[in-house]
Amino acid sequence: MSLCRQNYHEECEAAINKQINLELFASYVYQAMAFHFDRDDVALPGIHKFCKESSDEEREHAEKLMAFQNKRGGRIVLQAIKPPTDTEWSSALQAMEAALDLEKHVNQALMDLHAVSSKHGDSHMSDFIEGEFLVEQVEGIKKISDMITNLKRVGAGLGEYTFDKELQEELSED
Repeated sequence: MSLCRQNYHEECEAAINKQINLELFASYVYQAMAFHFDRDDVALPGIHKFCKESSDEEREHAEKLMAFQNKRGGRIVLQAIKPPTDTEWSSALQAMEAALDLEKHVNQALMDLHAVSSKHGDSHMSDFIEGEFLVEQVEGIKKISDMITNLKRVGAGLGEYTFDKELQEELSED
């Protein structure tokens, strides 16, 4: 048993491991999206960059959770990461709709994780989830929702191409 473990319920530890797996899965999905849009027959570099950055961010979330697990005296238990259901998308709109569903799923899992920590009176874990994840998730959901609205507005073809160019410029400024 870890010397630093204090007030860290086994259910909290298991829930953190489950969330690690979900964050790695989300990274995997975004990675599949990124390289789909990088194909020569798709060629949307702005969407590629957005998805690649999202993949990196999701992996960083998993790493934050792993560091938390170690700080609390828990044990990291990695599970197999299931492959993405889809590996091709007919449009940027379809991919962003899938990304929105994924982000909402991750957000719900984080809220469930918060509920587990609250149930066991683990204020440190609750504060960690609130401070590191929940605000960022809501902002991400809003950003993707805005992207979907604009992709619907501009339409396929030249509209999608123009959206992608503007996205690429916006991401280059960040």
